[in-house]
Amino acid sequence: EVQLVESGGGLVQAGGSLRLSCAASGFAFDDYAIGWFRQAPGKEREGVSCISTRTGRTYYADSVKGRFTISSDNAKNTVYLQMNSLKPEDTAVYYCAALPAYRPLGSNWSRKERYNYWGQGTQVTVSS
Repeated sequence: EVQLVESGGGLVQAGGSLRLSCAASGFAFDDYAIGWFRQAPGKEREGVSCISTRTGRTYYADSVKGRFTISSDNAKNTVYLQMNSLKPEDTAVYYCAALPAYRPLGSNWSRKERYNYWGQGTQVTVSS
């Protein structure tokens, strides 16, 4: 059974940090890229970051560049999202998702319809 399980969300003050984890099971980890998405109330789900577990190449939304860092521990089948300098506008449910490696990343990395598997999400709330 394919599973993506997010953890690490919570409530933090503006300027603070959180580290999200996405633990994957049920599929060949390095056959997929892993992306992080977020969805705030009343808004579309948007791509935050993505990493190729094969090459280590990373992608970021402009809104999080320089503040968020994505990384992968292939031995643990886990991807992390380190979020620093958090802002109230980062408040959302954060999801991780898996995209087959045969689908090229590049500028399309943030298109959610290209991802096969999704986790249940973890809430991140940033207070001002």
